[in-house]
Amino acid sequence: MATYKESGVDVEEGYRAVNMYKEHAKRTAIPGLLTGLGSFNGMFEVPKGIKNPVMVSGTDGVGTKLDIAFQMKKYDTVGIDCVAMSVNDILCSGVQPLFFLDYIACGKLDAAVAADLVKGVADGCVETGCALLGGETAEMPGFYDEGKYDLAGFGVGIGEKKDMITGEDIKEGDVLIGLSSTGVHSNGFSLVRKLVPNPNDAFVVDGKETGKTIGEVLLTPTRIYVKPVMEVLGRYKKAVHGMVHVTGGGFYENIPRMYPKAKNGKKQLISIIKRDSWDILPIFGELIRRGADLDNVYNTFNMGIGFVLAVSAKEADEIIDMFNANAKKYARENEAPMKAYKIGRVAYAAGSVNGQKDSVLFED
Repeated sequence: MATYKESGVDVEEGYRAVNMYKEHAKRTAIPGLLTGLGSFNGMFEVPKGIKNPVMVSGTDGVGTKLDIAFQMKKYDTVGIDCVAMSVNDILCSGVQPLFFLDYIACGKLDAAVAADLVKGVADGCVETGCALLGGETAEMPGFYDEGKYDLAGFGVGIGEKKDMITGEDIKEGDVLIGLSSTGVHSNGFSLVRKLVPNPNDAFVVDGKETGKTIGEVLLTPTRIYVKPVMEVLGRYKKAVHGMVHVTGGGFYENIPRMYPKAKNGKKQLISIIKRDSWDILPIFGELIRRGADLDNVYNTFNMGIGFVLAVSAKEADEIIDMFNANAKKYARENEAPMKAYKIGRVAYAAGSVNGQKDSVLFED
């Protein structure tokens, strides 16, 4: 008689993993959380005082960045990426994410590795200010290779309908504020892995070794923009007209997504980006040196800007000053604080807009 364990699924290892998860999840408890890990579902109470609540959700995974983690045998940061990719998307509507659920799949479960993944998820939830409400760990022998894991998740926020940021208020002359990224974040890694076959190579900048490997730099987790942006919205809500999370597709694919479609014969709003208006991180220079196509880098990577806001020109300088004054408060240990830059403006297209590269124009 065959047993489940003989088929490749070790339920005892699963129980051990869940017990380790619970310790990490405890750190994420916030008001409104009604259940802990271990229930068949998760319950979260709608915050009081919201008259017309709108639920905003986002889902994503870490993608092939995980392969760098496997090669480096470092699993405790990609969980932050998993949270960041969803909560930054939710944030684009001006909503505070309230809870997050994760999904881990593997060929053979190692409770210690899975717990490291969940530690990162919990770290990301704490940084966001949301609860880790639940999750699922699926052990699928013969489907995933041993030692390989997939990691995905989704988050939910709730906000007042009248306060949703939809992009409908964006107008010509609005200023584009860019918030710095921590690096490549979690997009473009199919190209990164082709350019970096050995992540244990030394990371060299301007001919000098940095003391880090390129793999360590690539595993820098995605910046979570929730707390600094929500703080700005608390003071300048009406001045912020649109927001963008710069993910797969870079500038060209993501920034145009916040603009409403032109109606009634009106011209389409587009972005005018000023070159050299922000610091491009050394990792992007290294990827270009290794062969990344210069004509496509802004259509693949964030190039140092992970989040963009379209704001009223009148308040733009004050908003930038507020971001930069608060940057150290939200900085992770051993990471440079976030910087805010005036990277461009909103304008009307001179003619018809045919494709992404007509929607984002660069000027010197």
